[in-house]
Amino acid sequence: MQNFINHLITLSRMNRKFLQTLVPLVVFFLSLPFMVNAQVVTSVPALPTAGDRVVITFHADRGNQGLMGFTGDVYAHTGVITNLSPGPSGWRHVIAAWAVNSPRALMTRTGTNTYTLTIEPNIREFYNVPAAETIQQLAFVFRSADGTRTGRATGGGDIFHDVFQPGLQVSFTSPVGFQPLYERNANVPISVSALQADSVTLFVNRNRVASTTAGTLNHTWQATTTGRFNLRAVAYRGQQTIADSTYFFVRPDVTVAPLPAGVRNGINYINDNTVTLVLHDPPAAKQHVFVIADFNGWQLDEDYFMRRTPDGRHFWVTITGLEPRKEYAFQYLIDGDLRIADPYTEKILDPWHDQEIIDQGRYPGLIAYPRGKTTHAVAVLQTARPPFQWRNNNFVPPAQEDLIIYELHIRDFLESPNNTYAGLRERLPYLRDLGINAIKLMPIAEFEGNSSWGYNNAFFFAPDKFYGPREELKRFIDEAHGMGIAVILDIVWNHSFGQSPLLRMYYDEARNRPADNNPWYMDQIFANPAMQWGYKFDHGSQYFRDFMDRVNHHWLTEYRFSGFRFDVSKGFTTRFKGNDDPWGSRFDQERVNNLTRLFHNLRSVNPRAYVILEHLSDNDEETALANAGMMLWGNMNHSYSEAAMGWHDGGRSNFQWASHRVRGWQHPRLIAYMESHDEERVMFRLLNWGNQTPTYNTRELGTALRRVELAATFLFTIPGPKMLWQFGELGYDFSINRCPDGTINNACRVDPKPVRWDYFNDPRRRRLHDVFMLLFNLRRNHEVFRTHDFHMDVSGEVKRIYLNHPSRNVLIIGNFGVTPHTTPGNFQHGGTWHEFFSGQSRHVTHNEMALTLQPGEYRIYSTVAFPAHGVPLSAPEQLMPAQTQIRVYPNPSAQGFWFQVPVETPSDITLEVLNLTGQIVYRTTQQSFPGNNTLFWEGFAGQADRRGIYLYRISVGNQTFTGRIAVK
Repeated sequence: MQNFINHLITLSRMNRKFLQTLVPLVVFFLSLPFMVNAQVVTSVPALPTAGDRVVITFHADRGNQGLMGFTGDVYAHTGVITNLSPGPSGWRHVIAAWAVNSPRALMTRTGTNTYTLTIEPNIREFYNVPAAETIQQLAFVFRSADGTRTGRATGGGDIFHDVFQPGLQVSFTSPVGFQPLYERNANVPISVSALQADSVTLFVNRNRVASTTAGTLNHTWQATTTGRFNLRAVAYRGQQTIADSTYFFVRPDVTVAPLPAGVRNGINYINDNTVTLVLHDPPAAKQHVFVIADFNGWQLDEDYFMRRTPDGRHFWVTITGLEPRKEYAFQYLIDGDLRIADPYTEKILDPWHDQEIIDQGRYPGLIAYPRGKTTHAVAVLQTARPPFQWRNNNFVPPAQEDLIIYELHIRDFLESPNNTYAGLRERLPYLRDLGINAIKLMPIAEFEGNSSWGYNNAFFFAPDKFYGPREELKRFIDEAHGMGIAVILDIVWNHSFGQSPLLRMYYDEARNRPADNNPWYMDQIFANPAMQWGYKFDHGSQYFRDFMDRVNHHWLTEYRFSGFRFDVSKGFTTRFKGNDDPWGSRFDQERVNNLTRLFHNLRSVNPRAYVILEHLSDNDEETALANAGMMLWGNMNHSYSEAAMGWHDGGRSNFQWASHRVRGWQHPRLIAYMESHDEERVMFRLLNWGNQTPTYNTRELGTALRRVELAATFLFTIPGPKMLWQFGELGYDFSINRCPDGTINNACRVDPKPVRWDYFNDPRRRRLHDVFMLLFNLRRNHEVFRTHDFHMDVSGEVKRIYLNHPSRNVLIIGNFGVTPHTTPGNFQHGGTWHEFFSGQSRHVTHNEMALTLQPGEYRIYSTVAFPAHGVPLSAPEQLMPAQTQIRVYPNPSAQGFWFQVPVETPSDITLEVLNLTGQIVYRTTQQSFPGNNTLFWEGFAGQADRRGIYLYRISVGNQTFTGRIAVK
C-alpha cells in the first residue's frame, strides 16, 4: 500500500483532478492511529471484546466533519488491527475494498449526524479473524457511496476503537484523544468503563475524587485552574487490580500583546539562544495556539502558549534557553486539534518518508522524526547555524539572449542513491564541457513524497531532503557559478497539494476544498478538469502575494539562484476560464498585471534575475509579457519531431514559431526547445514512427541520431535563448511514458526513467554530443548568433536559416527529407563561403548555385570562416581503427595519463591533447621504436578549473588516432 501511495503522490503533472480527489485518501492512509478525536465513534458495550456483539455509533458532526449534514448512503470502510499488523495503522481483514459498497458495511442512519453499524454475531466472526490472532482495535473510515466524502478523525486520520481481552479491564472513555484541551472554568466530563470489576476509583492528580461499584463511573471536573491534570482509574476485583491513565490540559486565557519590533512571520532568530515564533492568521479565525516541540517534550505547557496581537492576525511567542547550533523540531497546535509545521520553515521532518532518506544515506545526520509524540510534518529550527562560505562572489549570469539552458531532474539524471545535490555537483564538469551556461532544476522545494517531479510542493522555503542537505545545494550552485553556469529554479505558484500548512489551516473538509476564509487559496478557476491541479493559489490576495514574494526572495538571496521558471503561469489570475476558453489562452489583463508586478518585484532584489514563464497562451498576451522583460517557454516539440522524422505534409514540420521575430516580439525572449521534461523524446518518436524509404530509414539508430543532429542545428542557431532536456545531447530514446517494467503507459509519465550515462561511450551518440557542443560554442563565441537581422525558410523539406551581421553572414541549410535533394543554395550573395563542420570552402558565383544534400545532411556556411573546431566527426569506425591497440591508463585521472602505442615501423609519434573547443593544450613528439611505445602527459597538476573531458590525437606516420580522456 505504501508503494501505491508514493506513486499517487508523484502524479503531479497529470490526472491532477483525480489526484485532488485522492489527497484526503492518502492522508487517511498515512495518519497515525492516536489522533482520534473524542468519541467520533462510541460502542455498546463500551469495552468490547472479540466475542461480543457490538453496535458502533458514528458521530458525523465530530472528527473532521466530512460527512456532517450528508444525506446520502454512508458506508464503513472497516478492518481490524491485530498482533500480526505490520504497524499501529496496519489494517487487516478489511470487509471490502475502498471502492466496493458492501451491504455488510452500510450504515443505518439514526439521526441527522448519527449512524450505526451492528457487528454480529461477534467481532471475530464478523471480520473473519482466525482464533490464534489477537484483535487489538477496530479501524474505520466512513465514506459516501462514491468515496468523495469521508468521515475521519480530527486531523484526517483513521478512526480506531479499542478491543479488550476478557477479564478485569478498565478504560477511560472520556476524555480521550491526544492531548485533550479545555478552557478554564469548563466542566470536564470524565467517564470510566470497567469489565468484571467489583469497584472503580477515580484519582485526579493523585487525589481520590470518586468511586463506584457499577461498571461505569461518570464524574464532572470543574476546571477552575489551568495546567495539566493527570487522571488515574483503578478497578478492583478481590485482590486483583488494574489501572488506566490519561490526562487533560486546561489552557489559560490568551494574552493580547503587540508583535515585538523587527520580527516577521515564521522563525525569527534573536540570538544564539533565543527565537521568536510568529504564526500568521490573516482572518483572525483561530482562537489559541501552543508550540509543541523537542524543547518541551511535545507536551502542552503554558510557557509555550502563544500571545495574540490586538488585531487577532498574529500569534507569537519568544523561546529562550536554546542550545546554539542544536536542531529542534516543533509544531503549532492550533485550537487543540490542528498540528502544522511553520509555513516558513527551511527544513521539515516527515513521518512517512524520512526513513527512506536515512536508509539510503542521502542526508547524513538527519535528526529523527518525533514518532509517537505528534503527527504530520514538523518544522526544524536551529540557532547559530554556521553561515555558508561562498567562494564565487563575482559571478555574473549570462545575458538572457545568450542562455543555453540544460533542464534536468535530479532523480532521473543520476543513479540512486547518488542522485543528490552532491552527486549533481560531481557532474558539473560534464555540463561545462558540453557548453551550456545555465541549469534549470525541476522543483526542489520540499514536495510530498520522495520520488516526484516536484510539482506537488508543500513547504516552499525548504530544499527537499531526498536530494541531500541544503549546504550541498549551495555548494552545487557555488561551483556552477565558478564554471560560469547560472542555476534556475523551477517553482510552482499555481497550486499546492494537501500537505501545505497554508491549506490545512483553513480547509473545508466537507467540500474537499480550501475554506472560504482561506487567505492564500481560492476555488479552481478552470472549468476544464485538465487544467485543475492540486489546490489553487489566490493571486488576487495580498497575503498570498506577500508569501510568494518572500519565498522568491529567499531562493534568490539565501541560495543565489539566478532566477525562476514559473510553472503554469496561466494560473496567475483569479478570472474564471469557462469551456469557451478551456486552456485559459485568451488575453487576460489581470494575469499580465500580476506577472508584471512579480517581475519587477524580483528585479528589485536582483536586477538580473531571470523570470521564465511556462505560459503557452495566445501570442498577444505572450508578446505583452515578453515586451515587459520576461522570457517565455516556446514549445516546438511537435514541429521539430515531425521535421526530424521526415513528415512534412500540411506544414507540420514548419518550426518558424521558434523565432521571436516571426511572433512579432521586440526582443529575443523566447526560449525555444524541442524537448522538455513535459514532452515526448524526439529520439523515441524517430525510432518508432520515423519516415523511411527502401534505402533510407530514420528508424535505424545511427540514422535517427543524425536526424537529431540536423534538428539541433536548426534549433540552436536561431538567435535567442534555448533549452534542451537532459540527455538530449546523447539521443535519449526512452519514452516519457515508460513504466518501470518497460511498458509504455500514460500513467507512468512521472515514474523514474533509466539513467544512461553509458550512452556517452557509444561513438554514434558521442558524435551527437559533440555536435551539440560545437553548436553551443558557436552561439557563445560569435556575435552573428545574436543578430536581429535573420529570417527562416523552414516550411519545406529543405530548410534554411539566414543570419546577417557585420562580422559575417551565415546560411544554415539542411535536408529534412528522406531522399536526396539538389536545390538552389540561396546564399545571401556570391563569394567564398566556408562550411563549419567539414572545414571546406566553396566559391559561390551566384546565390542560387545548386547544392546536393543527402537525406539528413546539414551544413553551416559563413562568409568568414569560423575557427577550426578540432573535433573528429568522422564515421564511428574511423575514430579508432579496430586493429589499433592504443591503451590509455588511468582514465579518468587527476595525476596524469600514460599512452601505450604499438608501432611496427620506427617513425615519429606525436601526442596532442585538445580541449573541446579544439585548442591544443599539450603537444609532444618523440622517436618511436618497434613494439609498444609509451608517452606520458602529467595533466594540470590538480587544477580544479581544468577538470573535464579532453580529446587526444596520436599521429604515427600517416595514421592518426583519436580518443577521449577525463581529467579529474
